Amino acid sequence: MLQARRQQERPGTAVGILCKKIRYLEFQKKVYLKSGIGEETYLPPFIFHDPPIQPSMKQARLEAAEVMFGAMDELLEKTGLNPQDIDILIASCSCFTPTPSLASMVVNHYKMRSNVCSLNLGGMGCSGGMVAVDLAKHLLRSFASSNPVIINTENITLNWYRGNNRSMLISICLFRVGAAAILLSNKRSERNRAKYQLYCSVRTHTAADDKAFQSAFQEEDEDGLVGISLSKHIMIAAADAIKENMTQLGSLVLPYSEQLRFLISCFSPKIFQTAGKAYVPNFKLAFQHFLIHTGGRAVLDGIQNKLSLSNDHMEASRMTLHRFGNTSSSSIWYALAYLEAKERVKKTDRIWLVGLGAGFKCNSVVLKALRTVKQPSMNPWLDCLHKYPMKISTDMTDIFRSDKLLYRTNSGKLFDCMKGQRIETDHV
Repeated sequence: MLQARRQQERPGTAVGILCKKIRYLEFQKKVYLKSGIGEETYLPPFIFHDPPIQPSMKQARLEAAEVMFGAMDELLEKTGLNPQDIDILIASCSCFTPTPSLASMVVNHYKMRSNVCSLNLGGMGCSGGMVAVDLAKHLLRSFASSNPVIINTENITLNWYRGNNRSMLISICLFRVGAAAILLSNKRSERNRAKYQLYCSVRTHTAADDKAFQSAFQEEDEDGLVGISLSKHIMIAAADAIKENMTQLGSLVLPYSEQLRFLISCFSPKIFQTAGKAYVPNFKLAFQHFLIHTGGRAVLDGIQNKLSLSNDHMEASRMTLHRFGNTSSSSIWYALAYLEAKERVKKTDRIWLVGLGAGFKCNSVVLKALRTVKQPSMNPWLDCLHKYPMKISTDMTDIFRSDKLLYRTNSGKLFDCMKGQRIETDHV
C-alpha cells in the first residue's frame, strides 16, 4: 500500500504535479509575505483572466500604453506643456523593447515634432530612471533652451515567469506595474516654475566583476521558460556598488570634515599596520531626504543599517514598496511623490535618489529644492495618503488548505494567493 502511494505521487502524475505546484505557490507566498508589499499594488489584466490566457505582444503594448500615456497626460496637464514643445524624449524600460520602440509609441500618440530627439533605454534594470536623468543632463549641455521629458516604466506582461525555478520566482513576487514622467529644462524662463535643481549625478557600474554581472540575469530555465534569475550574490553586488558610488558622491556633497575622517580611516590601517573598518561618512550631514530604490525589504534594511538611517529617513521608500511594490525604474519617483504629498520638501533641502539595477549598477542623483513644495493637485498618493505612514508587519497568520493558499492580512481579512483576490470569511 505504501509503495502504491509513492508510485501514485511521483512527479509527472496528476497528484505529483499538483503537490509540486502547491509547494512552489507556498514558496511564493512566503516571499510575498516577507517582502513588505501591500495588497493594493498593480499587475497587468492577463494575470487575473479566467480562464488563463497566454500573454501576447498586443497585451504588452496595451500595458505599456496605459501607464506611459497616463503619466504623460498628467505631466502635460500639470505643467501646461504642449507635446510640440518637447525637444528630447527618453523612454526607459528594461525588459520590453519592441519595434517600433516605446519612445516611438509616445511620439506617435502625441504627434510630436519630426526633429524631436528620441532615445529608448533598455536593459538598464531598476536604475534606468537615474541613468535617464544623467543622460538628459549631458544632452542639455549640447541642446540650449530645451525641454527633455523622461518616461520610466517596466513591462510585466511578456516577462511574467511561469516556471518553477525559485531564483526566478522571487522577481515576480516583487515587481509591479507603474510609470512616471519627468520634465526637465535648461530654459532660464522656467526657473521660477521649477521645483528642483539637478545638483549632481554619479553613476557606478560593476559589471567587470562576473558575480556582479550575473547577480540579476535574464535567461531560460531548465524547461526553456524565460525569467530573471536573482542569485545569492545580489546583496553582495549591491553592497559593493553602493560603496563605490558613495565614495565618488561623498567628494561632491559631504562637508570637508567628513571627507577628512573618511580618508584618515582608509589610510591609517596601511600606515600604522592596524586592522579596522573604513569609516562610513555621515551622509545625514549632506541630505535632508533619502529615497532608496524599492527593490525589496532586504535591500532597504541593508542600506538603512549601512548608513545608520532612521525610520523617518526610510519612510518614503518603505511606504512606496508597500503601496506600489517594485515598479523598477519609476519606483524612485513614487517615493519623491510621497514626500511632496506629505509636504516635507522645504526650500534648499537636498534629496538623495539612489537607483540600483542589474549589471550591477548603483546610480545616484541629488536634487536641491528651489522652493517649498506644496501638495500637488495630482499625485498618486492622494487617494490613500491618510493611511500612511503605517506599521508594516511581515508577521501574518498563515492558513493552509490543500486546495487554497490563504493568509490573513493585517486588517483581518483573508486573501487568496492563487486567485489574487480578497475573499469573504464565510466562503472558506
